[in-house]
Amino acid sequence: MRESTGGTRERIKAVALELFTEQGYEKTSLREIAERLNVTKAALYYHFKSKDEIVTSFVDDRLERIDGLVAWAESQPATRETRRTLIARYADEMFADDQPSVMRFFEQNQTVLKSLTAGQQMRGRMMKLANQLCRGDDSPSAQLRAALSLFAVHSSWFAVRTPHITDAERRKIALEVADELLASIGTPADAEQG
Repeated sequence: MRESTGGTRERIKAVALELFTEQGYEKTSLREIAERLNVTKAALYYHFKSKDEIVTSFVDDRLERIDGLVAWAESQPATRETRRTLIARYADEMFADDQPSVMRFFEQNQTVLKSLTAGQQMRGRMMKLANQLCRGDDSPSAQLRAALSLFAVHSSWFAVRTPHITDAERRKIALEVADELLASIGTPADAEQG
């Protein structure tokens, strides 16, 4: 039985992600990806014409997830509880499926991402998400706290170096730090509830 086109694309992405994380984006060739998959380079080209296209597919997946979170947040009141729920939902997205591997890839290949259109799109979406986390408080400190709360989730993949820590423990620590940052963001609605 032949594998579906979607299944093949996902296998290519998984192997590419593995190699990009092991060796780095620049040091990995399409030939190496094809060899690890045990397919011809032509078969790989059928799905992806370049390494940039593979990276763009990772980013597109994340952009779709972030867009969903932003849309949800826009439909909610600008309260501390909404912010806490939003950052928790974001952490859930980043700790799900293969996302931890994608996070490691992003962290290890930041220079490459900055030069790709997909990386610039990711930055813009992250700013939209940060804006939702500080909606109702446009102070510079609120903007910084919102961005840092997202970074708390991201950086938990490389800043927490405790051996044998589980993903659940890593997520819990990230959310505790993010919550400390978000707690200082105020809105009129929060003041009324206070």
